[in-house]
Amino acid sequence: MDGTMVRFHNVSLRYATGFEALHNISFHIKPGQFIFLTGHSGAGKTSILKLIYQAETPSEGAILLNNRNIEHLPHKQLPALRRGIGVIFQDYKLLYDRTVYENVALAMEVAGQPTDKIEIQVERTLEYVGLKERMFHNPIALSGGEQQRVAIARAIVNRPPLVIADEPTGNLDKAMGQRIMGLFQSLHQQGTTIIVVTHDVEMAQQMGHPIIIMEDGQILTTLEGRP
Repeated sequence: MDGTMVRFHNVSLRYATGFEALHNISFHIKPGQFIFLTGHSGAGKTSILKLIYQAETPSEGAILLNNRNIEHLPHKQLPALRRGIGVIFQDYKLLYDRTVYENVALAMEVAGQPTDKIEIQVERTLEYVGLKERMFHNPIALSGGEQQRVAIARAIVNRPPLVIADEPTGNLDKAMGQRIMGLFQSLHQQGTTIIVVTHDVEMAQQMGHPIIIMEDGQILTTLEGRP
């Protein structure tokens, strides 16, 4: 037991077409770390996230989450695995036939939480991301930055130990992007492990956390965060 939250050991991901999205990737992330994955489009960043929450399974190698090999996890155990991971998608994946409150509450309902706990935790989480006054609005009426914050609230409402985000600032202006990164920084300070995919190397460098730079499905280099 080495205290590792996420470990990839010689992981490759190939599709039936023959395209290799990842080739022999190895890295590890300790509990409470904040890591950026960056690189050009198609470098393999999103593929790593998909492997972590088991939307994909590796062609070769081993993936460990909390020292448990997950790539051959029985299907019935996947929901429990995913409840421990807050996933923030690039395109938000909000339900536009439900309110902001209902979108965030759904994560707790699926986990079987009682109604009174859901009400308290959803309200607290929406207040945390600055959207308490918008909880009964439809997401379609919100700005891009507000929708992104709804997606973050949904991902963190169950207080998962690991949060992964795919280009969370990609569709936002600089000011809103900085606000979103401030939310991640706050989560990190509370002990949450954070993995953020971004193409914005400059922004990642300003945050001062380690950066894994990818190219053509491989790790090109790793930059240590500034003190």
